[in-house]
Amino acid sequence: MPKPISSIPNLGPASEAAFAKAGILTAEQLRDIGADEGYRRLLDAGTTPHFIGYYVLHMALQGRPWNDCKGAEKQSLRARFDAIKAERVGSIAQGRSELEAALQFFGVIEKPRA
Repeated sequence: MPKPISSIPNLGPASEAAFAKAGILTAEQLRDIGADEGYRRLLDAGTTPHFIGYYVLHMALQGRPWNDCKGAEKQSLRARFDAIKAERVGSIAQGRSELEAALQFFGVIEKPRA
């Protein structure tokens, strides 16, 4: 039986809803495509880019606590995030700070209305 995205530690209902909007409906689908492609699809579906959400996704798929990313690993992920963000610049909504985008990703604040 397929497991929901929210069965992955660090990813809750808000993440699950964002991935559903991107066409990723199960934890297995997300694991199969990996963090980078999953994040690309989130951006393509309109999620505002933010580094925290990106590295939380990496940590989640590795079964690690969200705040376990440090030092050289975090710098490496930042470079990958910046590259993915640059690929998708024309397709993502602008206007929110990284903090606001992270709070939105985790469901703390609502998405801006169009």
